[in-house]
Amino acid sequence: MSDFDFFTGTWDVANRRRTDFLDPGSEWEEFPAISHASRHFDGAAHFDEISFPTKGYAGLTLRLRDPETGQWSLYWVSKKNPVMLPPVTGQFKDGIGEFLGEDDYNDVPVLVRYRWSDITADSARWAQAFSTDGGHSWLDNWHMDMTRRH
Repeated sequence: MSDFDFFTGTWDVANRRRTDFLDPGSEWEEFPAISHASRHFDGAAHFDEISFPTKGYAGLTLRLRDPETGQWSLYWVSKKNPVMLPPVTGQFKDGIGEFLGEDDYNDVPVLVRYRWSDITADSARWAQAFSTDGGHSWLDNWHMDMTRRH
């Protein structure tokens, strides 16, 4: 089994994200999504497509596991801007997956962190945070609470 096998299937997703990913005082907005995830290459690759029906857009995530290091690289691309973003890389430890990468947000360099946690057979949580000081402090800016469809 691979680390992301738990995510294979269809999920209802409750999103909560900041309207400005770098402003701790910005408003939070909430909206639904639906994710369809699949396993590939004997668990060394994982793919999902997520649609945000009230927002009118969708996105794809490709996850690839390096067999030598055990590290995962996660790549995101959105329908609104079909350019693959730089990957976040990392692994699972004690049931929590943490993945880091460099990017920019509105022309500000940021360190990006994705964290997978609270994983059960029927639920999971994904969270995104940005750091503008090299990882000394983090601002959570997006949470997805997922419930498996049966």
